[in-house]
Amino acid sequence: MNYVIQQGWAFYWGTSQWSAADFIEACEIADRLGLIRPIVEQPEYNLLERSKVELEYAPLYDKYGLGLTTWSPLSFGILTGKYSAVASGATTRMDVAWIKESIPDFDDRVAKADSLKPVAEELGCSMAQLAIAWCLSNENVSTVMIGASSTEQLKQNLKALDVVAKMTPEIKNKIEAVIPINAKKPAADWLSNVRARHL
Repeated sequence: MNYVIQQGWAFYWGTSQWSAADFIEACEIADRLGLIRPIVEQPEYNLLERSKVELEYAPLYDKYGLGLTTWSPLSFGILTGKYSAVASGATTRMDVAWIKESIPDFDDRVAKADSLKPVAEELGCSMAQLAIAWCLSNENVSTVMIGASSTEQLKQNLKALDVVAKMTPEIKNKIEAVIPINAKKPAADWLSNVRARHL
């Protein structure tokens, strides 16, 4: 990576889905060999996946100046509320059936997402805008990567920027009350299961 940066092909380098231990080791090796440290990590981060960013990485922000570019703020669409009917059995849409099969505790995740509806209504925003704004309100997050299937959807998601200022301690406490952080390590790497099946 030093060569890439020295050639002007990149300004910095970072990691993706690394453990805190691996990031620390990379920094220590870089320091020992006089190389350039990684400065950013790209983890999954959303209301349903919080422990890595908020617990595991906690010592790294000040010690190593770690920055975050996070992905999946909507947890594969679960935090938009669009899978409520699938979880309840009201519909068996084939185009989303694979998600229910691939993601552990799918119904529980959908139920937690649904519990955010009153908070979104209070703020006058969509559930997607609430979820994205919540990610952006984390001072350690510099960038939240979002996807969209249409220009209109992109415009709606970008309105989350107007909701960030509404992420007061009171609102965050309400969110925490319905979706508290889960410090338990997942029993399986469900994301790998999804990739193996569909990529």
